[in-house]
Amino acid sequence: DFYFILLGKSVKNKFLFSMTYDVIVVGGGHAGTEAAAAAARLGAETLLITQKIMTIGALSCNPSLGGVGKGQLVREVDALDGLCGRAGDSAGVHFSILNRSKGPAVWGPRAQLDRERYRQFIQSELLSTPRLTVLEGSVDELLVSQPNPEEPGHHRVTGIRLVDGSHPILSSSVVLTTGTFLSGSLFMGQTTSPGGRMGDAQSCAGLSYTLKETLGLRVGRLRTGTPPRIVKESVDLSLAQLQAPDKQPTPFSFLNTHTRCKPEEQLPCYLTHTTPGVERVVRESVHLNCHIQQDAKGPRYCPSIESRVLRFPGRRHQVWLEPEGLTSDLLYPQGLSMTMPPELQLRLLREIPALHRAEIRTPGYGVQYDFVCPTQLTPSLQVKSTQGLFLAGQINGTTGYEEAAAQGLWAGVNAGRTALSLPPMALSRTQSYIGVLIDDLVGRGVTEPYRMFTSRAEFRTYLRPDNADLRLTPRGFEEVGCVTLRRYKKAVSVRDGLQEALMALQSVALSSTRWREKLVCSLTLLYHVSFSLSGLDLLQYKDVSFEMLASAFPECLSQYFEYSQRLKIEAVYRPHCEKQSREMERIRSEESLSLPSDMDYLSLPVSLSQEVREILDRVRPNTVSLSKTTTKHISTVYVSKVILKKYIITTTE
Repeated sequence: DFYFILLGKSVKNKFLFSMTYDVIVVGGGHAGTEAAAAAARLGAETLLITQKIMTIGALSCNPSLGGVGKGQLVREVDALDGLCGRAGDSAGVHFSILNRSKGPAVWGPRAQLDRERYRQFIQSELLSTPRLTVLEGSVDELLVSQPNPEEPGHHRVTGIRLVDGSHPILSSSVVLTTGTFLSGSLFMGQTTSPGGRMGDAQSCAGLSYTLKETLGLRVGRLRTGTPPRIVKESVDLSLAQLQAPDKQPTPFSFLNTHTRCKPEEQLPCYLTHTTPGVERVVRESVHLNCHIQQDAKGPRYCPSIESRVLRFPGRRHQVWLEPEGLTSDLLYPQGLSMTMPPELQLRLLREIPALHRAEIRTPGYGVQYDFVCPTQLTPSLQVKSTQGLFLAGQINGTTGYEEAAAQGLWAGVNAGRTALSLPPMALSRTQSYIGVLIDDLVGRGVTEPYRMFTSRAEFRTYLRPDNADLRLTPRGFEEVGCVTLRRYKKAVSVRDGLQEALMALQSVALSSTRWREKLVCSLTLLYHVSFSLSGLDLLQYKDVSFEMLASAFPECLSQYFEYSQRLKIEAVYRPHCEKQSREMERIRSEESLSLPSDMDYLSLPVSLSQEVREILDRVRPNTVSLSKTTTKHISTVYVSKVILKKYIITTTE
């Protein structure tokens, strides 16, 4: 007999089996928690199934959140009322903005986290969410039936069956967020064992069988890993370079004005580097390292130390020593993911001066797991061939908490909408980093674990971390239904306040001579300007701050001090965004032209090359907005777009 949690209470399983849910979410990681919370916020009766309730919200690998590209995802998840941003503000112990030397559009909000605080926050949020039930158990298989003939697809998911063989649990939609647990295997040296995380079992073979054999999905294999955890007292931090946090922490969430951790309570990180001795240990132990010898693709942008040494011999590699919490006695060595035998891991660590007396609490290990090729999904993250089945997180070939959380939220939204008989929704890559992430996955697929970077977003000057609330929160409330009234009112208030402030800045227009007199400073940039400038025009210049303008015109600008940084960023990027607006509109128009799921590209009566026909037949894009990597040449993509666009418009008319 097992128990499940209903709003924080234990209830026997007999009650569970008398119920049918709108949405079932499988997996309690970053993708699963966001999916379950989003579906419940939407109004769907939701069941979250996880192997261990105590590990919901656990940080399986690095104790951090955000970064370049990833921080943008966290802020967008928060703008859509997700959990991870507020959890980061509650659990953060070291806050910093990466990329500060560059423009604000590519700044990366990041925080080191207290593992226990993060887990507690996520569990507290989930167990107090209305319409959300949490069950401890393992899913054996998906229940599949004949599809609805009025909708595309060859199958329809109707629920799940647990591994203990108990009664089936029925639902209208299912979201799989299995992470590294789908046929997962752990590697350490020459030892291999089943599992998706040390101390936890892998997902059962029945689920993999359903995906591959029953549903006929293309499944691949990927790998990742984690470093050993080091006892802090055994590290000589005087031999490492101290990296202090920002003096004033910047919250992730638009609802928060400050973080739980006070500025003076923040913990430092430390930077050190590998030595030739590290490379020697790696090379001498390659024959003892099964994980490195496997064919499965590993992460290019967060590789193991073995992969780094073998790929870039003779180089010195960074190692960040990061705290695991306010009361933790462990350090996380970012950059030292490894899968060699434990005794060799210790030998490798001690080749680094700051770690010459290091002691390991838990050795590092590698993980290999199944993933579903994401080109088989629609932009709503539903499997094209299976009605009611949604996938999110590492099962789609991504890596990282932030990518998983973003997918989980959007999969949960669409699973909830499907269950409530509402049409699915998609996010354009012109609207959000989440849209870029999903479009890259479903349009291009993956050959290695996918990681988000600002360089992936063509319109990053518009998709900034500072304006995620203005871009997404109104739509999340008015169209999607996943945003609460409280957050919506806050976003509308900010939007209206910023608009008023921008109008006030535009209303103040003076000649360059008058501006120099008003600002009482030597602005050499104004000596060569012969026309009048508004306050908004002037704010675009590097040496001009909103505070300077407000001191010159306190009667109309001083009331907007709370928006000073946002106004500065808005002024700097406004000309760039205006130039890009036409291109953004073109992409949106292409995304609005859907391509039929059953279109016969091989015999389509249009002028397309055989190569393009074969690629289109294999990828089966959802819209005319084709990926740049659909074919080898951008010119070919452009011609294909024009031809398909003309064909769709003609046949529709």
